Amino acid sequence: MFIHTWNKYLPVIKILLKRSLKEEQKLDMNKSDFERAAGGKKMKLTFSVEVVKGRIRGPESPSLLAKDLVEALAQDETTNSFIRQSELGFTMNSSFQLVIRNNTPPPEPVEQTEETTAQGGEEKDGSSDVG
Repeated sequence: MFIHTWNKYLPVIKILLKRSLKEEQKLDMNKSDFERAAGGKKMKLTFSVEVVKGRIRGPESPSLLAKDLVEALAQDETTNSFIRQSELGFTMNSSFQLVIRNNTPPPEPVEQTEETTAQGGEEKDGSSDVG
């Protein structure tokens, strides 16, 4: 029902997903787009949903609006790849503002031991074995 509407906003959502790595992002959307997509049906047009590795997570069943957002993201190759590697929060408020939060934990630093340095490390002081 709302996939066409989400697809309209998808180019901007792609940019905001990338920016969400640094900070929360907000997108102001047009209320009439969603009311038209609802076809005159009275629907709750707000939601809050967590998407972990491409799947909706939460104790309650998400609204059709939220499901269609995730489906639109999954249908696009670029956003599908991004959401499958991320933990994201999407909230749409009554002002038709979509808030995107990237909750992906930072990667754990890999400790470099002497063994791993010796196996593949090159000398960084500029010296060489060529004489």
